[in-house]
Amino acid sequence: MADGAMKLADEARMRAYSMPLDEMHPGDPDLFRTNTHWPYFERLRAEAPVHWCKDSEFGPYWSVTRYNDIMAVDTNHQVFSSEAALGGITIRDARPDLRRPSFIAMDPPKHDVQRKTVSPIVSPTNLHVMEPIIRERAAKILDALPIGETFDWVDRVSIELTTQMLATLFDFPFEERRRLTRWSDIATSIPMPGGLVETEEARQAELMDCLAWFTKLWNERVNEPPRGDLISMLAHGEATRNMTPDEYLGNVILLIVGGNDTTRNSISGGLLALNQHPEEYDKLRANPDLIPSMVSEIIRWQTPLAHMRRTATEDYELAGKTIKKGDKVVMWYVSGNRDDTVIEAPDRFIIDRERPRQHLSFGFGIHRCVGNRLAELQLRIVWEEILKRWSKIEVVGEPRMVRSSFVKGYETLPVRIVG
Repeated sequence: MADGAMKLADEARMRAYSMPLDEMHPGDPDLFRTNTHWPYFERLRAEAPVHWCKDSEFGPYWSVTRYNDIMAVDTNHQVFSSEAALGGITIRDARPDLRRPSFIAMDPPKHDVQRKTVSPIVSPTNLHVMEPIIRERAAKILDALPIGETFDWVDRVSIELTTQMLATLFDFPFEERRRLTRWSDIATSIPMPGGLVETEEARQAELMDCLAWFTKLWNERVNEPPRGDLISMLAHGEATRNMTPDEYLGNVILLIVGGNDTTRNSISGGLLALNQHPEEYDKLRANPDLIPSMVSEIIRWQTPLAHMRRTATEDYELAGKTIKKGDKVVMWYVSGNRDDTVIEAPDRFIIDRERPRQHLSFGFGIHRCVGNRLAELQLRIVWEEILKRWSKIEVVGEPRMVRSSFVKGYETLPVRIVG
């Protein structure tokens, strides 16, 4: 860690432990932009594992920060609802007129039938078909990288690989694939001066452009025999073929973000973690068979979605606190994945953990990430291909983090291939 980052971390720890608990707002996006959220969650796990934030730019909300408490909420969809009409799945409420349903922001039974419509695309059989395509693309992307020169890993590798995969899943025009990246970023961004978009109106305008593109593709697919891409599945699926435009856009955005942001930030986070833990990089080089285990550890370590949110449908007691009907409840996966009562030495990046798949990054219960195996497949392949080529990719500067307490990701990561 560079001196500047070390100083920032020390100051954050001092602030986190000196402020009154009832003034703590762990969902502040600036904590994630500066990577200084860790001591806040460390303190909450120890002193207030179910914590009430009475005031924030997102309104009041509960934070659930321990592994087992998060599991209890995530697996109880009867009490803790994902419904878009109640606020959806993120700490930030959409305006009531902009609350778009999608199957992740639905409760059963509608959730179940919509999810089932798209799940065949990540079946074991389909993943087996996709593996050589992913490997060919990963190889081509890596072979085009400069040796000995500084470049941005996020743009050249993480975004490019995942966006190519996303274009394939949708059968989206390949030469226009970076639109998918843009829409993914727009969908999760917080409008602010100088930000990706400055106003909610500008954000919605770009999402309407996304809807226009995907409506054109829907109209093409609905008039053709069913195919294996996501749009065709939605257009011909019994549970999805009569969706409203809002619901269609909601599901498209879900699939774009789910198929793009999470994997791309794990590809970046994994390289950063190996550089921060050089002994693990040595271990990997000595034994590439550790890649599958390392992939799970990367996903835990990175936790590419920091939280999911639910809304209580009735009063409920959790860890001695009474959550009232209508309250916003935020499950901090990023905190649960560092809970030392469940995960041994959670602040260490260890690529050969005894139980590497024990993490919360994919969620649990009915909303467990439908594309988790595809994410793991992409990460495994990219690291297999990296190790075939080079012994070391060096991070040569501090990463720039996304200003979001939902997507825990990277805007840039400067690196150099040293051979």
